[in-house]
Amino acid sequence: MANTTEARDTARKRAQNHFTASEQRDTLVRQEIEKERAASAAKTAKLRALRLAKEAEDKVEADRLALIAAAAKAAKPPAKPRAKPAKTKA
Repeated sequence: MANTTEARDTARKRAQNHFTASEQRDTLVRQEIEKERAASAAKTAKLRALRLAKEAEDKVEADRLALIAAAAKAAKPPAKPRAKPAKTKA
């Protein structure tokens, strides 16, 4: 009986060691995936911030150009209507 108990204990210990090693690999894989997700999220946040900054800069420039165009249009004197040449009968 001692032999079967020892054999069971040995088999249980081997199975437990296998299970523990498998859990450790799974944990490492999950950690690696989480690191990749965090890096991707950081990259996305950085690119989004850069895009929003560029859009804001472009809007400021567009507003500035619109103001310059409006000021130039307001500064022009109104165009005088041209007199039509008189038709002559020939």
